[in-house]
Amino acid sequence: MFPSLSDTPPEIEEILLEGYRRMTPGERLLRAFDLSLAVQQLALSRIRAQYGPNLTEREERLRLAALRIDRETMIKVFDWDPEVEGY
Repeated sequence: MFPSLSDTPPEIEEILLEGYRRMTPGERLLRAFDLSLAVQQLALSRIRAQYGPNLTEREERLRLAALRIDRETMIKVFDWDPEVEGY
């Protein structure tokens, strides 16, 4: 088992892992997609809280992308410098 960094008791963590083991690959992929979407929504909430609710959709997408894409690529592809515009 992996070392735990959470406050979940080991017996509960084992139940969770067993549930993952019983999932089909498609079910695990869907779970990963859902978790990724949840993280994206949390990041968007932080962006809106930091920069205000009046951001354009483009600004939201660029700030979100800048969290995952390196600065040079953001400048080259999107003409957006995260160090100037913000994340």
